[in-house]
Amino acid sequence: MRVAIIGAGNVGSGLAGAAVAAGHQVTISAAHEENAVRLAERVGGTAASTADAAKAADVVVLAVPAGVAADVLAEIEDTGAVVVDATNPLNESFSDLTTAGTSHAEHLAAAAPRVKLVKAVNTVLASRLGNATEDGSPLDGYYAGDDEAAKQVVAELLSSLGFRPVDAGGLRMARSLEELAFLNITLNARHGWSWQSGWRLAGPTA
Repeated sequence: MRVAIIGAGNVGSGLAGAAVAAGHQVTISAAHEENAVRLAERVGGTAASTADAAKAADVVVLAVPAGVAADVLAEIEDTGAVVVDATNPLNESFSDLTTAGTSHAEHLAAAAPRVKLVKAVNTVLASRLGNATEDGSPLDGYYAGDDEAAKQVVAELLSSLGFRPVDAGGLRMARSLEELAFLNITLNARHGWSWQSGWRLAGPTA
């Protein structure tokens, strides 16, 4: 799969390494070109502009701060690629989300209605993107969206990275996924955990 990762921070770095290890063709873009080049050299991918990376991709992952995601999406709106919103809309103090009654993903979808947008990856801490199992079982990779074909592509990507893909439903469920990510972040910060926790739904789900 041709994967474009927009962002070279913790999430972008973790995802780029995991995607290359899974055998995907990875292209990285970042606000500062030198960061994209450095990451690409480290993981074995390539660096490109945001527009060029998206044009050549099957899947584009937004691994940027939530506040700039809409601007990035505007650059790639007409590429036709499936877009994964991996962002979490945390406020500056990390004490709450910036949204209320809706999700950041829904805001992005409304701003760019032609984009095949899927909320995914955001519930996984950056440190677990290359380590998708716990006690021999895969962690859950939750995803939500309104385009079924796009969701299937994202499910295949999650599975290739070692996660158990779990379809959470339509894009409205991105509200729950963003809150789930916020809960994990808050628990780690509040209790001084090692930022290695991940979600896995237990019980008879088959």
